[in-house]
Amino acid sequence: MITKLGRRAVQLLAAGLLALSSQAAAAKPNVLFIAVDDMNNDLGCYGTPLVKSPNIDKLAARGVRFERAYCQFPLCSPSRSSIMTGLRPDTTKVFNLQYHFRQGLPDVVTIPQLFRQNGYYAARVGKIYHYGNPGDIGTSGLDDPASWQEVVNPAGVDKTALEPDITNFTPQRGLGSAMSFLSDVKGRDEDHTDGKVATEAIRLLEKHQGEAFFLAVGFYKPHTPYVAPKKYFDLYPLEKIDIPSLPDGYEKTVPAGALSATKPWPNFGTNVGQARLTKQAYYAAISFVDAQIGRVIDALDRLGLRENTIIVFWSDHGYSLGTHGLWMKQNLFEDAARVPMIFAGPGIKAGTPSPRIVEFVDVYPTLADLAGLKAPANLAGASLRPLLVKPDAAWNRPAFTQVERGGFPGRSVRTSRWRYTEWDGGKQGTELYDHDSDPKEMKNLAANPAQAAVVAELKVLVAKNWPERVEGGQAEAGAKKKRAKAK
Repeated sequence: MITKLGRRAVQLLAAGLLALSSQAAAAKPNVLFIAVDDMNNDLGCYGTPLVKSPNIDKLAARGVRFERAYCQFPLCSPSRSSIMTGLRPDTTKVFNLQYHFRQGLPDVVTIPQLFRQNGYYAARVGKIYHYGNPGDIGTSGLDDPASWQEVVNPAGVDKTALEPDITNFTPQRGLGSAMSFLSDVKGRDEDHTDGKVATEAIRLLEKHQGEAFFLAVGFYKPHTPYVAPKKYFDLYPLEKIDIPSLPDGYEKTVPAGALSATKPWPNFGTNVGQARLTKQAYYAAISFVDAQIGRVIDALDRLGLRENTIIVFWSDHGYSLGTHGLWMKQNLFEDAARVPMIFAGPGIKAGTPSPRIVEFVDVYPTLADLAGLKAPANLAGASLRPLLVKPDAAWNRPAFTQVERGGFPGRSVRTSRWRYTEWDGGKQGTELYDHDSDPKEMKNLAANPAQAAVVAELKVLVAKNWPERVEGGQAEAGAKKKRAKAK
């Protein structure tokens, strides 16, 4: 029989263990990992006042906004596989939307997996690894089961009810790669997939607020089809939407590979009026997803988790909206390679942008560093902690971005002043742009004798990062089922 004294001792011991557990959880910073799909840098905080992005702007004001962050491959699965493993595409061999990195790297440890191994609750809501969008909405897509303890795959009216009503100006293309949109005159935010993503993320924050967590929240917009409630379309009067014009003969000044991502070129064969309506819809989708991001961050603050949570906001790649006659992704111009990326949280400088060149492969070592975790030794990037403390600290690392077009590679290096691109090792052409005088990358200087020394210097960087041609992986039959069973 336990005496009163004994019971009291047990109670004190239990209380002490609970306090230690709470202290341990508090000592571990949480991570709120927010991803968006196909969002470029047309945001208020990045200098585009036309676009209404108040919640992303507020996040930038409480953290470090990276002015020049770049993805490794401007296509969904290659980019997401790279950021989540901290490895470059030539290592993951993910060049398409079918091959999974675990097929060739079965033991690789992803970012959430590292946190999970160190006692964190790791969960995903929505799209973090590749999904066909909109085709795979409501499923796990090309997920990585080893990364998570819990997953939620919402599907809203944009997927379940509204697809037959969508306008598609490029009917030869599927909705996931079309100039297509719908202004929803009846639906509420929370009825749409991204509204449900926010709702489920808030539910998990409330449920797991007492433990250390890595919560990945993946939104599906502004990826096409650009579907959002009408009120977001109303933010963008059509007369304020412009489509860039091109000088006559522009296509003769760049290699064919540079423009091969949009066929027919330019603008997928649409007229200017159709292109303007499409761009209006894209901006509406940005404002819609911005509102959902705001709901999640407001919930984090309401729960008192702000002071111990690292927030990372990122888009899987940039997006072209008519510049160079191109739309969407899979090109190597600044619009597609550059991404919005923001870090906020404890120990991170508030409200100061960083002008330094950074890459997605830097995200993994940064999060491991901030959380005090031992990162894998083979990561390709570097911790951004120095820039999170002093955003203009010395930093001399270029960014490397690649694509595969027409059966050969395109490889691009971005330094603080220059972008240099080679197609098939230069056999299919080269490009050089001076961002000091030509930020829109409209004047190709690669053949200019005055820039021969610059080209020679940048060719060395390209050769060092890509010492040999690597073929992308090919998906095995039944690989998706095997990964699910191996969880």
